[in-house]
Amino acid sequence: MKFNKKGFTLVELLIVMGLLAAIALIVIAAINPLEQANRARDTRFKADSGQLISAIDRYFVAVSSFPWQTVTPTYETEDSFGFVSATDANVGLCAVAGCTTDGVLIASNELKTEFRSRDFIKSTSTATDARIYIGKDEGSSASIYACFIPKANSTKQTAIDNSTVWALAADGTRSAGSCDALDDDWVGTGITDSCFVCVPE
Repeated sequence: MKFNKKGFTLVELLIVMGLLAAIALIVIAAINPLEQANRARDTRFKADSGQLISAIDRYFVAVSSFPWQTVTPTYETEDSFGFVSATDANVGLCAVAGCTTDGVLIASNELKTEFRSRDFIKSTSTATDARIYIGKDEGSSASIYACFIPKANSTKQTAIDNSTVWALAADGTRSAGSCDALDDDWVGTGITDSCFVCVPE
């Protein structure tokens, strides 16, 4: 007597499930969700840095002074502006600590009020890698820089490959940073002993 078997045996189902699990692990390892999240964060920080620089430049063109000159009149146009957190009142994004009030950049419509809801402002962390820093070297034509510490290995590797790793000084100058490998400690105890990427490069 001949039996007609239909369906899969338990062993066949277990083999297929094992193969699917192995493929899922390979895909998850290739995607690396943490690296993707860090890359997205770095992209946001870079875009926000560019917007801040543009807003400061537009403000300067409109009123012939930088935001820090408006907030603290003792600054001159050619003076350096040491690297400080973008939430510092002198930068012009926030009027007070905690960023509960609009600074001159928002009050003059160079930035929208919604800009105060960005990650680097909302973060309650005081860690160096949770902030964007603004600075300017001495001289009237010196560039203004917005710098941050990247979290994604791909962002760090690109900066290393392009020699755009920077060390920041309190006087607003920057020099070549010493972080030349992904496993180096990019985050120090403060801005003067950490490694940054900056906009513009």
